[in-house]
Amino acid sequence: MTAVDSSAVAAAVADAHRREWAFVLAATVRVTRDLDVAEECVQDAFAGALVDWRTRGIPSRPGAWLTTAARRRALNVLRHRKVETRHLPLLVEDGVEPGPGDLVDDRPADQIPDDRLRLVATCCHPALDRPAQVALTLRLVCGLSTAEVARAFLVSESTMAARITRAKKKIAVARIPYRVPPAAELPDRVDAVLAVVHLLFTTGHTTPAGADLVRRDLVERSVGLARMLRRLLPHDPAVAGLLALLLLTDARRETRTAPGGRLLLLEEQDRSRWDRTAITEGAALVREALRARPPTRYALQAAIAAVHAESPTWGDTDWREIVALYDLLTAVWPSPVVALNRAVAVGFAQGAAAGLAALDVLSGEPQLAGYGYFSAARADLLRKLGRVDEARSAYEEAVLLTGNAVERDFLARRLQALGPRQG
Repeated sequence: MTAVDSSAVAAAVADAHRREWAFVLAATVRVTRDLDVAEECVQDAFAGALVDWRTRGIPSRPGAWLTTAARRRALNVLRHRKVETRHLPLLVEDGVEPGPGDLVDDRPADQIPDDRLRLVATCCHPALDRPAQVALTLRLVCGLSTAEVARAFLVSESTMAARITRAKKKIAVARIPYRVPPAAELPDRVDAVLAVVHLLFTTGHTTPAGADLVRRDLVERSVGLARMLRRLLPHDPAVAGLLALLLLTDARRETRTAPGGRLLLLEEQDRSRWDRTAITEGAALVREALRARPPTRYALQAAIAAVHAESPTWGDTDWREIVALYDLLTAVWPSPVVALNRAVAVGFAQGAAAGLAALDVLSGEPQLAGYGYFSAARADLLRKLGRVDEARSAYEEAVLLTGNAVERDFLARRLQALGPRQG
């Protein structure tokens, strides 16, 4: 048997991690009924693949191989640790035998048609607070690293690691019954589930670090989960708004970089190449979602995306309408990032000076202190105002705070175009 090149194996394992993590973990949780044990077994399976595939070859169905390996490891752990009796109370309420709502049940796919969504709903148990629900789901279900989850929350990696650890401890101490709810119970948890899907999309839409601008697997995974939610909750305006937001935003995917990989801003993109099918579907969903009163945050975000998507040219963009929508969004969902985006819109609607003034109001926000987009937005407005030295400093700060190579290269080009510092 010929050994496989280690770099090819590493690439195959990395690809399987991106594509199959959630499936493998969900299948393993069904065996262990313990998230920590399941995660450990899945990690062991991926580690084992690096060795086994080197000598035996890369399997034709990596996900199936990994699932089998993880479940076998889980069964061994169960036998040696006897976690059936030690951990069962953490997952099923005392005195309740496993039944139609428990993780061990293989229900018809038309109730909750994807194991990933089942596991998302499980991690979004109401006994956990919202940040813990979202962080735990992104880490366990979506396979994001702790650093990636921290980036999504605008906190340090150590802070996020502690948050995830506390969530797991609460599961054990509070003996939280981990049951996958039937579709009828999903509305009670839908807010947390939507937050998970949205953060997953934003992490894939612009990856926090690395050489690629987009992680297609995360984008496609989040859109798929949003579509499943839409099938389960067809009358929920927040679900309609989220799916609209994802479709309208992702419609620009193929035009966000030039052939050589250079980042293209909205005004530079070839709008004839935007996905018109996605835009048409998204726009219809926006109209549906906006009928709810008050409109949800996702409906308003989608409405902003629709203004961009439906503008024939950059010059046709109605920035005053976008600012007005951000004002509504701020009332519904106050957030430093929303305020930052509103300030950028003000810069286009009322001029760079007004935009910079709106940004300066946010300078004391702790969540924006290490946020590269804040420095980049400030640098751009300073550049437009001719305040070159200040713009140069802001661009230098933005470069240092930006982990994505495509965005960092764009900022470096802008910085270089300002010329050397005088004096």
